[in-house]
Amino acid sequence: MVARVCLNLLDARKSRREESLEASMPAPIASREGEVDAEQEALLADSVGFALLVVLDTLSPAERLAFVLHDIFDVPFDEIAPIVERSPTATRQLASRARRRVQGAATVQEANLARQRAVVDAFLAASRDGDFDALLTLLDPDVVLRADRAAVSVGAPGEVRGASAVARQVSGRVKGLQPALVNGAVGAVVQRGQQVLVFRLTITNGKIVEIYVVADPEHLRHLAISILSE
Repeated sequence: MVARVCLNLLDARKSRREESLEASMPAPIASREGEVDAEQEALLADSVGFALLVVLDTLSPAERLAFVLHDIFDVPFDEIAPIVERSPTATRQLASRARRRVQGAATVQEANLARQRAVVDAFLAASRDGDFDALLTLLDPDVVLRADRAAVSVGAPGEVRGASAVARQVSGRVKGLQPALVNGAVGAVVQRGQQVLVFRLTITNGKIVEIYVVADPEHLRHLAISILSE
């Protein structure tokens, strides 16, 4: 009965979209890799759950239901079939197709993070060493560097455009940056006393196309941040 109600609600969403999952994302996670306490482990688990929901949202309602009931709750296909109004064989195929898509999405995400990490590591090294030429190879020609008001108040530029101008801003000037996961993407974090600055990097085709520096405490509170080991 619950599954049927859920299917009806999902059908209704085709004409009226519900509130985005982003509105109920868990509180920020700020931890050093390998130093996560029990509460933060629970938050991390919640983050993984939300990531899975995003992937599941790409499936059809019937695929989603067959996959979740069988793979997560171990419900037999014979019992799932009447719920999705399919034969047991067709229901098995639904779950199999959903499983492949979920596993494929996880593999793609892992590969994307690895590529992002390589670009961010190279960017941090070039910035730390003042290697202007290396920075130019990592920045998109039309890259934009932006900062919120709190970051501007502690010395960050409000907005800078173009690879050369951005490279001059960061070359040798940003000290202590550490790679970090910021809302599921690779970025960087630096802490100066009580002041925390988060660098949110948008990477496309191996180039950094946008750098957004965040320092506003209210904004930071809504970011899930986890320091990565170097």
